[in-house]
Amino acid sequence: MNRAAAAAAEIVDEFSFLDDWEDRYQLLIDLGRQLPPLPDIYHKDEYQLRGCQSVVHFAAEREGDEIRFHAGSDAAIVQGLIALLIRVYSQRTPDEILSTDAQFLAEIGLDSHLSATRKTGLASMMSAIKASAG
Repeated sequence: MNRAAAAAAEIVDEFSFLDDWEDRYQLLIDLGRQLPPLPDIYHKDEYQLRGCQSVVHFAAEREGDEIRFHAGSDAAIVQGLIALLIRVYSQRTPDEILSTDAQFLAEIGLDSHLSATRKTGLASMMSAIKASAG
C-alpha cells in the first residue's frame, strides 16, 4: 500500500468511529481549521479553482520527486475537504497520486451528504490534483 492509500485508510478509520453526521461534519470542520493558512502568494485569481461554489485557491508545486499542494477556501466544510485531500495526496509522487482514487470519500459517506454543488467542487479539486500529477 502506498503512502496516499495508507493516509486514505487512516481517514476512513477515523470517521468510522463517528455514527452521527453532525459529529462527522464537526470532525471535517476541525480538520480544516488545523490546516496552516494558505500563503498570500496563492490568494490570486490565477490560483482560483473554477467549478467550486465557494472560493477555493489551489496550487501545486514540485519538490524533487513529490508534489506539494496548497489550497484554501472561505467555507468551513470545503476547507475540511481540502484538509482530507491534502492529507492523502500532498507530498506524494505522481505515481502515488495517480494510483490512489478518492474512494475513501465515499467510504466515509461524504458522497451522500454533500450538496450537488459541493460534489462538483470536490470533483474539480480531484481533477486538479490528478492533472498536476499527470
